[in-house]
Amino acid sequence: MTQEQDKNNKVEKPVKKIDPVKMYFNSDTQDAIVEFQISQDKKTRDKIYVTEIMPAFEKLVENLINIHKFAGLYDSYSDLKNDCVNFLFETIGKFDATRGSNAFSYFNVVAKNWLIIKTKQKTQKSKRNVSLDDPTMLSTHEKSIIEESNIIPSQESLFDDLRSMEITTSILYDIRNIARTENELTCINSIITIFENIDDIDLLNKNAVLLYMRELSGLSPKQLTITMQILKKHYKKIKLEHQKNG
Repeated sequence: MTQEQDKNNKVEKPVKKIDPVKMYFNSDTQDAIVEFQISQDKKTRDKIYVTEIMPAFEKLVENLINIHKFAGLYDSYSDLKNDCVNFLFETIGKFDATRGSNAFSYFNVVAKNWLIIKTKQKTQKSKRNVSLDDPTMLSTHEKSIIEESNIIPSQESLFDDLRSMEITTSILYDIRNIARTENELTCINSIITIFENIDDIDLLNKNAVLLYMRELSGLSPKQLTITMQILKKHYKKIKLEHQKNG
């Protein structure tokens, strides 16, 4: 057999496909997670998370949602993604690199399990709900609740609304003065803290601000969304009063 024939008889090895998520969530991401765990400086931790960890978490979660079609039963795609990313953030401290664990594999399993559990919970909840296709099956009280209820917007849409408003420190304190519940006070105090320290916050973006607000307030994503919606109503009321008096 000639050398040329030998070359022709060789079977070409298939090119191994590279998972784009693994390219994004790589050894550098794992090193950043370890660095985040070790660091005692909050500003440093926030910068590491926002620039090196959160983008990988978001890509990982997006991939899982799209592949396994998890978004169907959730309120919105963005809320599902943000809630899952927030959960991964809360579990960073549980990852132990000293055991030889791979960060991508660990957080991939954690995120997938969280999404499966949430999907099952939504399925069970939907089975318990009365169908709106047959209004005759609804009581008068149930009808009134449906008529009076408002659809809760996503955290991101509320953030966009708040960002477009002409907010000043005095208005924020006015809102705090009329806050009725502990959640409202906690939420407005976190907004004031971010507003007054805006120059010290690096890489300010939508997800980072929502993360800071959740850290400062201690509220769950759902509590934060509902409370922000109430604060938005307070703002509109105060703004209207200022316009009348101005």
